[in-house]
Amino acid sequence: MFEIINLLSIWAIPAIIVFVPLYAAFRKIPVYESFIDGAKGGFDTAVQIIPHLVGMMVAISMFRASGAMDIMMQGIRPLFDWLGMPEEVFPLGILRPLTGAGSLAYTTELIKTYGPDSMIGRIASTIQGSTDTTLYVLTVYFGAIGIRRSRYALKVGLFSDAVGFIAAIIICLYVFS
Repeated sequence: MFEIINLLSIWAIPAIIVFVPLYAAFRKIPVYESFIDGAKGGFDTAVQIIPHLVGMMVAISMFRASGAMDIMMQGIRPLFDWLGMPEEVFPLGILRPLTGAGSLAYTTELIKTYGPDSMIGRIASTIQGSTDTTLYVLTVYFGAIGIRRSRYALKVGLFSDAVGFIAAIIICLYVFS
């Protein structure tokens, strides 16, 4: 069974790359022109969301450079110690809703420092998989289609991230302790 899955995973993307143009040619769809139209639309979308992305990146950089992250860590440290949770994963809970690349870099650093089989490595990996880059998603998607008032989307997204963060820690401490 494992060999079949391995073989499918190796050939899936090449098969799709061959199948799509052949299917389009069979259906008499102009493949190249359709591709160019899609690329034009993608470029227009990218140009529309650049101001939103720049604003988000500036805000993240200011948050980290100002020392606000360090101040938050000092305030939350007693709670994490009391609950028996590793405080090293807290910045990941802050970074993950803001930036996918930044949170992945921080997770990679935690895994390099503590190891992938350590409790911190396992919790960081679980947080990475059970939360989302909420502010990035809202910035890109809402910016691309021009939504100015996100209403409840931000609250629900951040609440979901908090639940995913807490659940990841609790489940890892329960399963791996």
